[in-house]
Amino acid sequence: MADLFDMLQSQVGDTLVGALTSQLGGASPEQTSSGVQGAMSILMSALAKNSKSPEGASALASALDRDHDGSILDDIVGFVNGGAPANNSRAGNGAGILGHILGAQQGTAVESLTKMSGLNQTQSSDLLSKIAPIVLGMIGKQKKTQGLDMGGLSNILNSSATTAKKKTPQADLLTSFLDRDGDGSIKDDAARIGFSFLKNLFKRK
Repeated sequence: MADLFDMLQSQVGDTLVGALTSQLGGASPEQTSSGVQGAMSILMSALAKNSKSPEGASALASALDRDHDGSILDDIVGFVNGGAPANNSRAGNGAGILGHILGAQQGTAVESLTKMSGLNQTQSSDLLSKIAPIVLGMIGKQKKTQGLDMGGLSNILNSSATTAKKKTPQADLLTSFLDRDGDGSIKDDAARIGFSFLKNLFKRK
């Protein structure tokens, strides 16, 4: 089975890093490249945690079917430079996606990414907003092409989150906030963290 994290990394070439660096303003290509990997790790880990519950997996699967078919991957650089996915503004709404995925811990995620990458907090927040739709697009594309059910979606996310942890520098710093009490379980942490998509992920506004 394809590893989503590896597939996402394969999309990150010099052209994309250059486009993101220009959008962030004042960042170096090295900081941007590091930040992209960190952002992908954060998002993959958060999605994997939530997909472990039937409610979270179901909500994510519905959101992918509705808004994230992978077409955003056809022109990632165009999206980064301000282009909008055709006929679906929700597919590119990075701020909205982050609100649903990270909930009350979005600020902590930004702080973690800032410490890891050397970007400032504004740059880290902007980068997460740019990367989130790309991550959802890749997951949605694989769900469609592989015919993944909720169990398959959860499995591929958890496998990819493991890969992200292995390949991302300071992975523990980036994702430790996802399990606030440190017991390795998301069940009691979900309510505290505020992962709103357990009930209404990407609900139509």
